[in-house]
Amino acid sequence: MLNKRPKIIVFTGPESTAKSTLSQMLSEEYKVHCVPEYAREYVAGLDRDYAYEDVEAIAKHQIASYRKACGLNQAFVVFDTFLIITKVWFTEVYKKVPVWFEAFLKDVKIDLHLLCYPDIEWVADGIRENENKRMYLFEQYEQELKRYSFNYRIINGRGDERFQQAKNHINQIL
Repeated sequence: MLNKRPKIIVFTGPESTAKSTLSQMLSEEYKVHCVPEYAREYVAGLDRDYAYEDVEAIAKHQIASYRKACGLNQAFVVFDTFLIITKVWFTEVYKKVPVWFEAFLKDVKIDLHLLCYPDIEWVADGIRENENKRMYLFEQYEQELKRYSFNYRIINGRGDERFQQAKNHINQIL
């Protein structure tokens, strides 16, 4: 029985860089909980364009998921996206970030961010909207990770190479 919170592993990076695929594969490989990307589900369920308040609702759901995950009795929990992506979303689309959000992000304990590099093919799916900004967004995410002094590693390459890199980085912190 574990007596401490699980390690928190977060995938971040531009759209269509295998975050969801890798999160699910790692969850299955290690038999740990995976917190799915909530923003995709939320936005897909809207019958209108998303608004600032929707991004706030997504952020609050991500925070609630984090708090719940911290209570799980597992070695680690995998998050398919988290608050760095949401912060850049606030900044890029609305040019502002809620004060409460910034305060939480500053104090949140993430053990490892796996930053996915946009070196694989873009796949359109009706929700994604930044095909031509992937490298720019990658740089924004990396800048934010550095700003908060988060521990992160870049995941790149094709096919199984990405999965093996992610496993290697996780094994180093376990």
